[in-house]
Amino acid sequence: MTSGPVLAVDQGTSGTKALVLCPLRGVLGSGTAPVTPRHLPGGGVEVDPGELYGSVVAAGRAALARAGVPVVAVGLANQGETVLAWDPATGDPLTDALVWQDRRAASICEELGPHEADLEKLTGLPVDPYFAAPKMAWIRRHRTGAGVVTTSDAWLVHRLTGAFVTDAATAGRTGLLDPAAVAWSAPALDLYGLGGERLPRIVDCDEPVGTTRAFGPPLPLTGLVVDQQAALLAQSATAPAAAKCTYGTGAFLLARTGPLPRRTTTGLVGCVAWRLRGRTEHCLDGQVYTVASAVRWLSDLGIVAGAGELDAVGGSVPDSGGVAFVPALAGLAAPWWRGEARGTLTGLGLGTGRGHLVRALVEGIAAQVVELAAAAAADRGAPLEALRADGGLTRSALLMQTQADLLQLPVEVAALPDATAIGVGATARLGHEPGLTVPEAVPRWKPSATYEPAISADEAADRMGRFRAEVAALLARPAAPAGTPAPEPAA
Repeated sequence: MTSGPVLAVDQGTSGTKALVLCPLRGVLGSGTAPVTPRHLPGGGVEVDPGELYGSVVAAGRAALARAGVPVVAVGLANQGETVLAWDPATGDPLTDALVWQDRRAASICEELGPHEADLEKLTGLPVDPYFAAPKMAWIRRHRTGAGVVTTSDAWLVHRLTGAFVTDAATAGRTGLLDPAAVAWSAPALDLYGLGGERLPRIVDCDEPVGTTRAFGPPLPLTGLVVDQQAALLAQSATAPAAAKCTYGTGAFLLARTGPLPRRTTTGLVGCVAWRLRGRTEHCLDGQVYTVASAVRWLSDLGIVAGAGELDAVGGSVPDSGGVAFVPALAGLAAPWWRGEARGTLTGLGLGTGRGHLVRALVEGIAAQVVELAAAAAADRGAPLEALRADGGLTRSALLMQTQADLLQLPVEVAALPDATAIGVGATARLGHEPGLTVPEAVPRWKPSATYEPAISADEAADRMGRFRAEVAALLARPAAPAGTPAPEPAA
């Protein structure tokens, strides 16, 4: 017997997307609601928690209204590293939410320098403001000691159901989880100064956690997972060796590694992919902080009107005209972990036009993803055979072709860009239907387009060599003085 439709809600950085998913008929309805993070001096990125919750409700209700059919369960995906303090008695926020891009905990990370190796051994994560634990410590030091301080999912779930939980994958994004035991690490908590904190119970990604009436009729909340791991599930349920990259506000490349934690040697992050049916799967994870946000930056400068113009403007010239762009507009993540680094744009001349800048940005994004793919292949001990791609910027044929060219592998673009919603919808189905297997819960993956390399391996190597030289020159520059405000990347 086939289960009924589910509501899959993807709460993201710049908005929330909700889909009503039917196992037989696919997407029956969709809804979206915007979220507007605020970029502050000194690298701060905050958002009103009420806006997060309101977007979840609005998008979910819109999807249900458009579908016009009842659903049997709800799944919720979250941003992973966004945190806030809140009152567990009332559910009221006590601070704004610090978005995953927020860099203000850099000073706390510097203080933890002597313990960095220990923390990485304990949790699998480097000490970096990107992750949740430094932000949680920063809130305790600079905002409030009241209430609880958690990732945003725990607060959203509490608002929806009254439960105080987080899923295993999200817990793995904090820097406070022992990935082998899938339990909070007391030594890591102590090192971050969070030893006395009340933390949410860690649940499986397909564990029913309560009932919500936020979307109208009472519905069980049966699926919880981080957005990027949800996308990985959607694209690798029947192909465990597949690697995926999501091109959104940032770019996130993930590759599964099996039931045991994998210690990396390349600068990637080893973390929990999910825990489903009581079984934990781990993955490698690499990030590019600014992708769609870098396109937005170009748009704010008037170079393009928006992402929809990338192909037309970039296609007006045959190449970047010697312009090289390292788009580290909010620092470099994996495999370098240099959050203080800032982007560079070189090779400009009087003949440089809009098309050259667009080409250079596209190539800079794709080159960073190549570095992540190479690191994943090295850590797994086997080369990638292809890269599966999803996210809004996969609509750019220029970016996808450039990615295939530099990677020298096929890039398979998901037929639906909403892989995160597809993945969290699968966790909701698993939580609602105990007899379902993981491959049965995930719709069959199929690409809408496949981009094959159109340049030679020698040319790709030459272009990657120039990019690596630009990164090396960037990293050789003196760091900005302590306290220097960081540029404010676009949302």
